[in-house]
Amino acid sequence: MKKMLPRLIVKGGVLSPAELKFIAETAEDAGLSTISFGSRQDILFPDAIEKDAMEGLKKLNIIEPVSKPVENIVSSYVTTDIFPTTAWLTGDRYLYILEQIRYEPSLKINITEPRQRLVPLFTGHLNFIASKHEDYWYLYVRLPEWEKTEMYPALIYSWDIAKVGEAIENILQEEPGDIEMIFDLVNDAVDTDNRTVDKPLEVPFYPFPYYEGMNRTGTGEYWLGLYWRNNRYDLEFLKAMCDLCAEQKIGRICITPWKSFIVKGIPQESKLQWEKLLGKFGINVRHSMLELNWHLPVANDELLKLKKYLVANFDQNDISTYGLTFSIANYTRRVYYFTSIVIEKNAIPEDLSGFEIRDTFNLLYAKDFDPNTRKYITHVQDVDQVELPGLLMELSQMYFAQLGQKKEEEKSTNSKKEVVQTEVYQCEECFTIYDEAYGDVTQDIQPETSFKDLPEDYSCPVCEAPKSSFKKKLFAKVDK
Repeated sequence: MKKMLPRLIVKGGVLSPAELKFIAETAEDAGLSTISFGSRQDILFPDAIEKDAMEGLKKLNIIEPVSKPVENIVSSYVTTDIFPTTAWLTGDRYLYILEQIRYEPSLKINITEPRQRLVPLFTGHLNFIASKHEDYWYLYVRLPEWEKTEMYPALIYSWDIAKVGEAIENILQEEPGDIEMIFDLVNDAVDTDNRTVDKPLEVPFYPFPYYEGMNRTGTGEYWLGLYWRNNRYDLEFLKAMCDLCAEQKIGRICITPWKSFIVKGIPQESKLQWEKLLGKFGINVRHSMLELNWHLPVANDELLKLKKYLVANFDQNDISTYGLTFSIANYTRRVYYFTSIVIEKNAIPEDLSGFEIRDTFNLLYAKDFDPNTRKYITHVQDVDQVELPGLLMELSQMYFAQLGQKKEEEKSTNSKKEVVQTEVYQCEECFTIYDEAYGDVTQDIQPETSFKDLPEDYSCPVCEAPKSSFKKKLFAKVDK
């Protein structure tokens, strides 16, 4: 049975040292010695706490297991300044967007940047992914009853994310059947500053990054990633760390989806102080990649034991898993994975539930070992635990054998493609492009509508300049 834990919503996985210290002190007053982190950048209490303590935490949005469902908003704010990011997407922009979301979402919301790998792009019901156009986002929707993710037919303006998210929450009772219906209902409900989707989202593949230990940034400051094997973070250490953050005017602590957290902006001259703090509490850093990149349910001792067994086998056989991520999941619950390799534990058939039978597992891997493809391939089914280490090593070898192969194939293919000239119409005021191949869904203009057939009152979807402001341009385009 899945253990339900009291949890604390931490919007976007970002909180101040003062907030974390208050949480640690409240948990300590309730008799706890540790707290845990969840896979949606929230905080979990691994043991029951008294009702009075729960009341004290309500101002920080504590969610009890029996209360109405509220989902944490996941964001890739944690990756800014330390991993590759879209140029216009700064930490401040994340914080402004998160501040605008003032309702309690029952849908899972992800607000992410497509180049980073630390935070999943598509595990939400509403997945806002930064585009190359400043302050505009793709939206990929997968409502709870939908089997697949669909792209919203317009780019969403940064300051409309909250409005669009709340509008979709409000129309759920109408049971929208497809993305076009959602688009129409949202447009009827709220005014938005949408932009035409001029090209599909491109999600480049990068190996999964190392996110632990003390690391230097390009500006000379440091960031510190901390990870506990058992996901039980000592309250005494957390309080001392928050005090050091306050002393050095570090304003944000970031939770990752990997049951760890990151402190950014550590001054170069303070590096020794942080190392002394870690040493004082005996905090280990620089764990092996073999054990860092795992997802498994919180407070599930059985699956944690299985992870330790697999990691020990990797270590004994001197196997590299650099760039790979793993999940262990119970097959009984509906899961949308975001790791390279998935180990599913099969459910015991109901008619055999009274008997003691061996556990069996399935192994799946993401297409190209890239979770963002959202396509999983079954490698084996119904195997015993003792077979898992060898099969996982086999998948690891498959991963390294194909690593970089797709990029080389694309490079070869692109070198053979012909570059042709294509006609488009560009707004002279803001340089927005009208491409007849795409039309303009924000104004109900269907694809393949020629510019001359646009209504005379057509205006630029971004700056509202009249149709006369658009001039014909020739652009180089790769012929597919």
